[in-house]
Amino acid sequence: VQLQASGGGLVQAGGSLSLSCSASGLTLSGYSMAWFRQAPGREREFVAAIRPNGGTTYYADSAKGRFTISRVNAKNAMYLQMNNLKPEDAADYYCAAGRTITSEIRRARGYGYWGQGTQVTVSS
Repeated sequence: VQLQASGGGLVQAGGSLSLSCSASGLTLSGYSMAWFRQAPGREREFVAAIRPNGGTTYYADSAKGRFTISRVNAKNAMYLQMNNLKPEDAADYYCAAGRTITSEIRRARGYGYWGQGTQVTVSS
C-alpha cells in the first residue's frame, strides 16, 4: 500500500497550488482522506478531510475559504486546491487515508495510511 502526494513547489504569497494524492494497493473509495502539514520545528497539523463519498468535508480554520479538498474515487485520487497562499502555509504536506470516526477526523491517529510529504514553499 502506498500513497503518493505530489504538486508541491515554490509559489509567491497570494498564489495557488494544487496538490494531488494517489494510491496503489488501496482502493480509496472506502476511506476517509485528509491532508496534514508539518513545518520545521512544529507538530503535524490537520488541514482538511473528506469522507469516502466526498459529501462531507472538514477544514482547519486556517484553511477555510482558501483551500478546497476534493476526491475522484474513479481515479483513486484526492486533491487539495490551495488559493491565496500565505507564508505561514509553507510546510510539508501529507495525505492520509483511514476508516476514521468523526471524533478522530482531525487527528493524525485517525489515519492508518500515509504518503510521503510534498513540500510547499511560499515566498513573501
